[in-house]
Amino acid sequence: MNEKLNFIFSRRSVRKYENREVDDAMIQDLLEAGMAAPSAVARDPWHFIVLKDRETIDKLAGVLTHGQMLRQATAAFVVCGDITQAHDGLESYMLQDLSAAVENILLAANALGLGTCWLGVHPRPERMEGIKNLFALPDHIIPMCSIALGWPKDPPPARTRFNPDKVHLEKW
Repeated sequence: MNEKLNFIFSRRSVRKYENREVDDAMIQDLLEAGMAAPSAVARDPWHFIVLKDRETIDKLAGVLTHGQMLRQATAAFVVCGDITQAHDGLESYMLQDLSAAVENILLAANALGLGTCWLGVHPRPERMEGIKNLFALPDHIIPMCSIALGWPKDPPPARTRFNPDKVHLEKW
């Protein structure tokens, strides 16, 4: 693994967090990193719900049964898209734009020493509906995912999942 890319290789899903607050300046840094992502025709359809209140984060964990690590996280994001802002109003473009923003956030958090776990919401109707209800989202706002965020208790080691069988040179 190229050491210059360690900020990528050491980005791993973290499910255990220290009971230590993520300060507002770091939250701002992460949001700026997310919004630095490319988006189709620069439409920037993303919206981020920032959670730091323990009760609200626990309610989110109640909606996302696979997201119980949220109960230890000291912050979280809910990443949503405005379908009216997506290129040509297409959900696929919106999801690509949001995914680019999420990956920027995950990498930025890792570079700052924070741990994250990307929690899928879209396209699961029960998860989407739960988040829409919990946060009273307008109809044109689509929840895509959540991100658990905090200081990692036991940071996992860096690794790559490179597989040469997945690489095709010039043809399939």
